[in-house]
Amino acid sequence: MSANNIHISGFFYPSPPASDRRLDRPPPRLSGIWLLCLLLLAACSAETARVSTRDDLAGARKSESVSLPDPVAGGGFKDVTLGAGIRARHHAPTPDLTNIIDAVGGGAAFGDLDGDGWLDLVVASGPRSPDPDGAPDAHQGMRLYRNLGNGTFEDVTDRTGIPASTGAVAIAVGDVNGDGHRDLYLADRGPNRLFINRGDGSFDEASSASGVADPRFSVGAAFLDIEDDGDLDLYVANYLEFDPREDNFFAPDGYPGPLSYKAEGDTLYRNRGDGTFEDVTSSSGIGSVIGRGMSIATADFDRDGDTDIFVANDATANFLLLNDGSGLFSENGLVAGVAMGVNGEQTAAMAADVGDLDGDGLLDLAVSDTSYGAVYRQTPNGGFRDEVMGSGVGALSGQYVSWGQNLLDFDNDGRLDLFVANGGLHHLVGWEDLLMRNVGDFRFEDATEAGGSYFASRNIGRSSIVADYDNDGDMDLFVTSLNGHHVLLRNDIAGRDSWVMLDLVGRRSRDPFGAQVQMQIAGETLGGASRSRSAYLGQGDSRLHFGLGPEDRSIDRIRIDWPGGGSSVVSNVAPRQIVRIEEGL
Repeated sequence: MSANNIHISGFFYPSPPASDRRLDRPPPRLSGIWLLCLLLLAACSAETARVSTRDDLAGARKSESVSLPDPVAGGGFKDVTLGAGIRARHHAPTPDLTNIIDAVGGGAAFGDLDGDGWLDLVVASGPRSPDPDGAPDAHQGMRLYRNLGNGTFEDVTDRTGIPASTGAVAIAVGDVNGDGHRDLYLADRGPNRLFINRGDGSFDEASSASGVADPRFSVGAAFLDIEDDGDLDLYVANYLEFDPREDNFFAPDGYPGPLSYKAEGDTLYRNRGDGTFEDVTSSSGIGSVIGRGMSIATADFDRDGDTDIFVANDATANFLLLNDGSGLFSENGLVAGVAMGVNGEQTAAMAADVGDLDGDGLLDLAVSDTSYGAVYRQTPNGGFRDEVMGSGVGALSGQYVSWGQNLLDFDNDGRLDLFVANGGLHHLVGWEDLLMRNVGDFRFEDATEAGGSYFASRNIGRSSIVADYDNDGDMDLFVTSLNGHHVLLRNDIAGRDSWVMLDLVGRRSRDPFGAQVQMQIAGETLGGASRSRSAYLGQGDSRLHFGLGPEDRSIDRIRIDWPGGGSSVVSNVAPRQIVRIEEGL
């Protein structure tokens, strides 16, 4: 039974072809299998719960004629970009990079913006170039693609009410006013913009009225609930104060690096619950530290029941901002062991992602940078140890400059694997991306051969986001490039292994970030949490996605503790489906 009334509806899809797949698994004691199981259980046991299939929607859309390549037996990730109708690309303003702003790139975000159960895609164009000789048409503006449910997308930018020329560096998706529709926050080289979703495919700008039009150079943003009140607050990572007169650099580099510019502090906005925000940067303690923020990972790192914040900084020590539960933060990165790289240096960190990499119930942290990267393993005392070398990740990534990075269970075996997007730092040079398989015991091996032919190609990678865009039970990838076409990679590794995905719907916000999930399956307990899947410059699928391994075991029991209090319990949930669970009214 449940403490709250809940509504549950299931999205059922046929089992994918045999193969080895993985789905990403959320933070603490979260095993894809457990979260999925818990949600599924809820769907089956609550008195007021209702389970309904969505085969009608899936079937109707998939019957439409499309020109996508067929899955290849035993194949890897297939580039389906053009066949899926995605034409967005990035245009460099000059033949080679001349400044640090142009090198940042543009991001992307997945989110169901029209409430039809299919993830839509928003693609940013990158920041305005400060180069006076840059091509005037290089800035193409953002694009919004509606997911048609048959593997393809329709460019609906002109129908959104958002000016086609609107630029952005990074994108965050969240329901800021509690009306059930996901809104868009576009981080840029100031001012940032907030667009409120009308629910009919169009948006109204509310940047100034809402109080979140940060004027600085922002390259990251993430929604989270800092007070456990059910409203989505907003953390914005700011980069540096660009000065076009700066000329302190070595000739081979082509332009000055981040240390040549003054760092800008980050910003924290508290949601007042009425569609407006209060800047609490100073009162929350966030303003006591200043870095060069690149990306954000939100999770309950210290297991005290509230949401903390990790900030990956460029050429500055990383931050681990621990929440006391009331929205007051203290910086703990150096003490916890996540501030520096493996050699004790301040790294040029880019992307951060969080998950339980060894199944011990503790949240680990993976960070990409310009050298080896970092894989911070959490210890029972709450500290972290960088095992990038012992894990095998350092040997694979050390030869590249890494930007986007994601933890995902690409073969559904219940272990989180690692994808890394690589590309030139100071020059328009392309490199291969990396796919690493988690083989257990906190070790990773090269899996690019299993990933397919894409991993032999060279791109100037920047942002990468993870999502099951085609709702078939495996995790797909979208990778943005610098001065090139972006890439949608459909996961065709497909497999025998089972999976489950939980789509949680909160009462005060569409995505109840901070909701805790426990699943019991065959005597094992798995845990997870709803959170923003923020990435470098973007955001991935916010649903809880779990690989369950080779056996189709039903989930015995799922318990959800909602932000602000209240819980729901469901039982006997079947695998291989997307289960939607709504917090009771």
